[in-house]
Amino acid sequence: MKVLYYNWVDYLDDEQRGGGVSLYQRNLLAEIDRQNGQNAANGAGEQIEATFLAAGISHDLIRRRPRWESMRHGPAKDRHRRYEIINSATLAPAHHSFGQQSQLEDGPTLQVFHDFIATTGPYDVVHFNNLEGLPAAALALKSRWPETRVVLSLHNYYPFCAQVNLWQREAADCRNDQGTRACTTCLPEQFNPAHLRLAHALAYHLKCMRIRPGSRAFDAIFHLTTTWGARASRLLGRTVRRLKRQRPAPSARAHPSSPHHQIRRQTMVALINAHCDHVLCVSDAVRQVAVAFGLAPDILHTSYIGTEAAAEFPRTHPKPQLPRMDGTLKLAYLGYMRRDKGFYFLLNALEALPDAVKHRLHLTIAARDAGDGSGKRLHALGQDLASLSYHDGYSASDLDTLLGDVDLGLVPVLWRDNLPQVAIEMHARHIPLITSDLGGARELSGSPTLTFPAGDTAAFQARLTAALNGEINLKDYWHTARPPVTMAQHLAALREVYGGVS
Repeated sequence: MKVLYYNWVDYLDDEQRGGGVSLYQRNLLAEIDRQNGQNAANGAGEQIEATFLAAGISHDLIRRRPRWESMRHGPAKDRHRRYEIINSATLAPAHHSFGQQSQLEDGPTLQVFHDFIATTGPYDVVHFNNLEGLPAAALALKSRWPETRVVLSLHNYYPFCAQVNLWQREAADCRNDQGTRACTTCLPEQFNPAHLRLAHALAYHLKCMRIRPGSRAFDAIFHLTTTWGARASRLLGRTVRRLKRQRPAPSARAHPSSPHHQIRRQTMVALINAHCDHVLCVSDAVRQVAVAFGLAPDILHTSYIGTEAAAEFPRTHPKPQLPRMDGTLKLAYLGYMRRDKGFYFLLNALEALPDAVKHRLHLTIAARDAGDGSGKRLHALGQDLASLSYHDGYSASDLDTLLGDVDLGLVPVLWRDNLPQVAIEMHARHIPLITSDLGGARELSGSPTLTFPAGDTAAFQARLTAALNGEINLKDYWHTARPPVTMAQHLAALREVYGGVS
């Protein structure tokens, strides 16, 4: 069985872009390789020949037409199956081509995509882990390869939301987009596509010269070139504006996020409904959102992603009770210092607790310093806590140490987070989670015991106080909990979706 996987960024990207989706893609391909080897040894089971394609971030200053090529940069691992489209008209990630027509249709980019399939395929399955970086019209590939199954995983809300996360103006959950009128000005900062292409092209050429991101040479050249380029662009802009002062002003100016977002949403929904055999939602919460925006229920399936962390579930055991014998609790927050992830909400809520409650809390924070003064606030908060342990970011290899003695995980997201990877990692270690009622994290426990309305400080504090007072029945909590899905289980489910044998 030949399967093509698509995402906008390489799953082995040197800059570690793509977040949980890139991690998922790495784990999935590793499991495919493991099962292929096992099946070959046993002489049973169907092999999956997996190929990966990325698009949207690599550009070429010299050869400007779209083309595809084998991945020329990054790690040497998996070079036999990693490809990318250069000069895609659809810039990725989505913010870089916010609401532009190229997100729906671009002939030259589609022609290259079709040429890639014709040359390296045909494929039994094309599995899109995202649509960012490609025109959505790429879904209509059955017109040329009618036997190919088309599968789309919804790891975010890109088909319905040009901002991707239904997170309005980087400040609040999008409950009302005013018939998509609010979408037009949703991003506080609009990007200049020409500048972005130049920056992407510079990075591409440096990486192809084996000057890798993170190296001193790359950082120095990239910073110097983009700084002088930005200055030159501003100077040119001022010159053009002076020349235009003598011309009559236009009666109206098209917003850079045209076409109209309602057309964008309707078109994407129509393309998915018409051409996808299966749409995999990573949680029930995502499926509900998809139905609300018009995706056909009969093609939607909840498919919890597999995770290597699932191996921790049989090796760990729930704590018998909360709090500890000394009346304290150890809490953990992992991820990002971002508003949508609930970090600042959490900081505010903990700061507002009575001192008597703070004195009973140990807190572990593992998140890259945002450089906005949060570090000082954490230090001040730590003076009132039983203890504070701060880690400026973390890797998967750090998780056992970070989470070894944690009593409660904190997932206070303010947006409809599809299914946070950090929630799965803590849940897999039998750490109960205080979660908001948005997104898929609350589905891991299946219990409302530790769930609170997103953004409600008093409700969050009430759940925390209940845990401190011994009012949380952990036996009931874990009785309804959903075991994390292993990569083997997930791939078995995908094989059914793909129409192959397990």
